Amino acid sequence: MSSFHQILSEAKSRIQETDAPGSVALLSEGYMILDVREPEEYEQGSVPNALHIPRGILESNIENHIPNYAQPIIVMCASGVRSVFATETLNQMGYSTVISMNGGFNQWKQMGYECQTPHILDPEQRNRYQRHLQLPEVGEEGQLSLLDAKVLLLGAGGLGSPAAMYLAAAGIGTLGIVDMDVVDESNLQRQILHNVDSVGARKVDSAKETINSLNPDVNVVTYDARLSSENILDVLEGYDVVVDGADNFPSRYLLNDASVKLGIPVVHGSIFQFEGQVTVFDPRDGVTYRDMQPEAPSGNTVPNCAEAGVLGVLPGIVGSMQALETIKLILNIGENLSGRLVVFDSLEMAFHEYAIKKDPNNQITWENRHSIEITEIGVDCDSQVESQTPTEK
Repeated sequence: MSSFHQILSEAKSRIQETDAPGSVALLSEGYMILDVREPEEYEQGSVPNALHIPRGILESNIENHIPNYAQPIIVMCASGVRSVFATETLNQMGYSTVISMNGGFNQWKQMGYECQTPHILDPEQRNRYQRHLQLPEVGEEGQLSLLDAKVLLLGAGGLGSPAAMYLAAAGIGTLGIVDMDVVDESNLQRQILHNVDSVGARKVDSAKETINSLNPDVNVVTYDARLSSENILDVLEGYDVVVDGADNFPSRYLLNDASVKLGIPVVHGSIFQFEGQVTVFDPRDGVTYRDMQPEAPSGNTVPNCAEAGVLGVLPGIVGSMQALETIKLILNIGENLSGRLVVFDSLEMAFHEYAIKKDPNNQITWENRHSIEITEIGVDCDSQVESQTPTEK
């Protein structure tokens, strides 16, 4: 029977080792540090840019984080023991260049090399967001990005309700909500942020209460006011993404011009009866609302939802799609809907995609942002689905 020290010695004989100074030199040659300490150790300090995967879950997670088996790796633990066995395991899995750091993080810190206190999830957050953490495209780094993000929702109604719920559940750290209305009984057919007890309450207050009861991680900032040319730049400033749940053309053009001037992407949604639309307007690197809808239709050409009705579940689908596009923008994953309009026909259960091209006559652009003047158009119409449809893709 072999003792632990014999097993450790035999393992050391089968791998390569270096120390902290040697690791510093190897980093300049393209090596990366893999920290296999436990979360509570990692919380006390870490090497900048190190990848953290606790030893207990290394085998099941390493390929998601380092799919390239030729990537040179330095494995680090606290003192250089667990890293030996982790290095041997990685060699067995096919990683070709793996070295254990003898002395580990303790030596690294004692020798005065750069350390940082990592920005990490606490145990409660790890449990809440564990399904996100299992996704390689999200992981802890992505979840921290969501918690650091600031998203503004224009409207706490049909579209804003599902978007707010799913963004809050996903852990968006700051949700701003703009709405100057009160909860009405007729809202409850589709606006899931509100309930019978909130009828007559300010929508922003009802929304904040619902979101806080769902996820206390979320800081809800309310704007119980009408957006205008005087306040919109101040409201939008500092947000990463705007979710457009407006139900009228003046608000949409006002939002477009302000978002272009500030360079903030807008996730646009609209609904009407049984049909919904979703797209992304990215003023820095894509089309904008004025490219899709250069001019607002006259007020009597497009009926509103109060006049024509809307299927209650439809905004749940469209608002959820807006939440999805928002999360993709924050995480910079997948292919977003910039330049693409998705139209959903709920009766046919069919999706159609249309291309949105830049309008050469549009002067409200990111390149002209310094000359943009924020004004309000004199159109008073409550519309959901746009009156003009781009060419089908």
